[in-house]
Amino acid sequence: MTNEQILQNIETHYIPLTEACKTELIKSSKVLFISDKDTIIVNEGDYADKSYFIAKGVARAYYLKDGKDVTDWFAFENDFICSINSFFMDIPSPHYIEVLEESVLLEISRDNVSFLSEKYIDFDRLNKMVIIKTMLQQQHRIVSLQFETALQKYHNLLKTRPDITQRVPLTHIASYLGITLETLSRIRNPKY
Repeated sequence: MTNEQILQNIETHYIPLTEACKTELIKSSKVLFISDKDTIIVNEGDYADKSYFIAKGVARAYYLKDGKDVTDWFAFENDFICSINSFFMDIPSPHYIEVLEESVLLEISRDNVSFLSEKYIDFDRLNKMVIIKTMLQQQHRIVSLQFETALQKYHNLLKTRPDITQRVPLTHIASYLGITLETLSRIRNPKY
């Protein structure tokens, strides 16, 4: 996958960018080809100043809490992912980001995001769209965790990501939904 193809995906799913902006974005970013699944791209404690556009693949953000792996974010094709706290507040990352399958990512640093946002109004709009989309997704997840049953959470997840069970281990899905793997198994295979 080329830089141009990746930029075309960004424009298709977000907003068009000027030629000057695209040229500078290509110079300011790099494409990562990750062939090994379960590759960690951000470790807990890293000063994570990079954001990633997923051109191909899936990633997750997770915490380790008392030795337990807790997934709090999935990102698929045409999503951005970063260690939000570290990226915006320049503090050590409280979580990990892991690529779950062979992936192609566009990596851009916080400094380059700031530079491009100041120089190009179209990039600034893109940046704001990404932030708003991320905030809305996280807000939806909070409401889901607080007010929905396990069955409702699972069905709503399948509505937005019908392919998730083919691409993400069930242990990560259960963790993301805030339920046990046993509960997820009962939901998926109800006995009549």
